[in-house]
Amino acid sequence: MPYFLDGNNLIGIERRTARPGEEDRAALLSELSARLRGNRSTVRVFFDGEGRAATLGNLSVSGAGGSADEAILRDVERASDPRQVTVVTADRELARRCRELGAKTLAPSDFWSRFGGSADGENAKPGRVDVDEWLDYFADPKNRG
Repeated sequence: MPYFLDGNNLIGIERRTARPGEEDRAALLSELSARLRGNRSTVRVFFDGEGRAATLGNLSVSGAGGSADEAILRDVERASDPRQVTVVTADRELARRCRELGAKTLAPSDFWSRFGGSADGENAKPGRVDVDEWLDYFADPKNRG
């Protein structure tokens, strides 16, 4: 069952910022990567604006080329079985629209609990080493989408 994550929304909740930067995105991806190790779930993170697409194991990143909300809705609609997709967001309007298309929705706190605890400091925050791993990985041109 794939999970579609509203990346900027999750960062906004976790880091309390409306305008996440590259460091915020790297920290979110690092935390997700650590939590997904040894897990069979597939997670796709959507970010607003342009960005490079990339895949690392069962975690993939999509630059929406505009609104992440619209990209999520478009991909839910394109899914062979939208009922198998779970969209993780705190955006009530996005969640409503995804449910109308047949997808399930999940609050970020429930997602974090399902994948190793909450993101509010209950577990260790991603360390600098994890961010460095991601930077090294994406520095190699063959790993870019």
